[in-house]
Amino acid sequence: MSELHAIRGHMADIVDEWLASDYLTSGDLFVVGCSTSEVTGQRIGTSGSEEIAAILFEELQRLQKNSGVTLAFQCCEHLNRAIVMDKNIARQSKYEEVTAIPVPTAGGSMASYAYKQMEHPILVEEIQADAGIDIGETMIGMQLKKVAVPLRFKQRFVGNARINAARTRPKLIGGQRAHYPDHMR
Repeated sequence: MSELHAIRGHMADIVDEWLASDYLTSGDLFVVGCSTSEVTGQRIGTSGSEEIAAILFEELQRLQKNSGVTLAFQCCEHLNRAIVMDKNIARQSKYEEVTAIPVPTAGGSMASYAYKQMEHPILVEEIQADAGIDIGETMIGMQLKKVAVPLRFKQRFVGNARINAARTRPKLIGGQRAHYPDHMR
């Protein structure tokens, strides 16, 4: 099995797990952090690949199509981990636009590829996503809502990159006398 075929299979398995779960709701904002360098077994930021980004993007589009989530892509630290997203979604959510265009060497291959695929891409400084995936330990936590719940999927790697995934939930407030819906515990 070729390396690219294996990477596609890993990502397809992860998307299938997301789709089989009840973690996503149509309209959720889903953040993607990805080091294509880590996917190939290299150190983050050293050998990005838009070819790998294209494979991952295709599977993420399948997630978007089948779940109704909106995708957002985190840039690397060279662009302060800004987020690539659709201009209309950013405006609806009142996210402030920042000025830059991600490229593989400043923004990362995944963010650069996603920017080129979107009809009306912009960058925003930060978001509060409902869920997300971190491929290669790119640190998406700052882009999630305040109460993130880590998820453990069967498929733990894309290529050589570890994956972490999370969904969020509302804060539980009140204390010992408060009552909560069972699904929030």
